[in-house]
Amino acid sequence: MPDIIEYPDGATPLDPDELAGLKFPHVSTRGELDHLEQANIESGLLWLKRGRKGEVLDDQFVRTLHKRLFGEVWQWAGTYRRTEKNIGIDPVQIGVQLRQLLDNAQYWVENDTFAPLELAARLHHKLVFIHPFPNGNGRFSRIMADVVLHEKYGHPAIDWAGGYDLQQMNDRRNQYIQALRSADAGDYGALFTFVGHQQT
Repeated sequence: MPDIIEYPDGATPLDPDELAGLKFPHVSTRGELDHLEQANIESGLLWLKRGRKGEVLDDQFVRTLHKRLFGEVWQWAGTYRRTEKNIGIDPVQIGVQLRQLLDNAQYWVENDTFAPLELAARLHHKLVFIHPFPNGNGRFSRIMADVVLHEKYGHPAIDWAGGYDLQQMNDRRNQYIQALRSADAGDYGALFTFVGHQQT
């Protein structure tokens, strides 16, 4: 079992059954796991660049994207979580609330409800709030927001990291976590600033 019990602030601890889904039993440290996941994410990003077709604001795409990003490392990748976490909604509500979010986002796009970066920030926050998967929700949700920006607006990806590693504790991650927590309370200002959205 990997020694990954030290989680950065805002990360989701895995339960023993979820840890048992690790496809690499030789992994013994958090650093080794992070390296494997990063390699998998890069493979998933290549898949996105190869001209994938189909709707992105869709439940099937959400699950497929997560599986492409984490499926080489975790057996449960692309499967909605079934356990309670330190963050996220009741697991039985994930399917319904995710479908509602994707429908809302489609409405926002079709009706120009928000500027692109504001829509991406709101979508990202709500995905993290729902926390659909056992792990990788932050990374998945950032990539999902970038995919929507690209597919729906032809907009460049957000510079989430700002030169830092968001998987490690640092000032940028602290700003990010605090912005998400403010958004949980209904104040999106810090998150809009974080993603580069200029409020009018």
